[in-house]
Amino acid sequence: MTEIITSVDFAALDFIQNNLRSGFADGLMKLFTMLGNGGMIWIVLGLVLCCFKKYRVCGIAVIVGLLLGLVISTLGIKNIVCRPRPFVQNPGVRLIIPPPSGYSFPSGHALSSFTAAFLLLMYRVKYVDIAALILACLIAFSRIYLYVHFPTDILGGAAVAAIIAAAVYYAAKRIARNRE
Repeated sequence: MTEIITSVDFAALDFIQNNLRSGFADGLMKLFTMLGNGGMIWIVLGLVLCCFKKYRVCGIAVIVGLLLGLVISTLGIKNIVCRPRPFVQNPGVRLIIPPPSGYSFPSGHALSSFTAAFLLLMYRVKYVDIAALILACLIAFSRIYLYVHFPTDILGGAAVAAIIAAAVYYAAKRIARNRE
């Protein structure tokens, strides 16, 4: 089964490499991936939201969600699954960014981006929520485009993000109810 998934993953990666690559897109994808590095854009957004009383709970939820994602993914799932990155399995591909270290599944960029975006959607942070979801999709796609993650790494990151976002959101709601 894993061979079939890997085969489909490589077919998607190779399609992108052979049909979508261009100098302009290369630059854009490097920018999007850089925005997702270390989840920094989402950390900053969470901290900014904390500065406004109306959005403080959402900001705290984003920071907590990102921390949970770091622990669950980078320190947990990645070290259990130990999936090599695509460029390791296919060394013939020339990367246009420095090769990231660590394992491939799930994508940390996708996980952090979708965790923040899903929480912004749940808290209905007008306009920012849709913009964050679009940015999360672009950051996630950039990881596939740049050949540093498989499509299933992105899907895995998004799935874990959905679980984390839901857990944080409902835990925050429960805490708020208990305070009343």
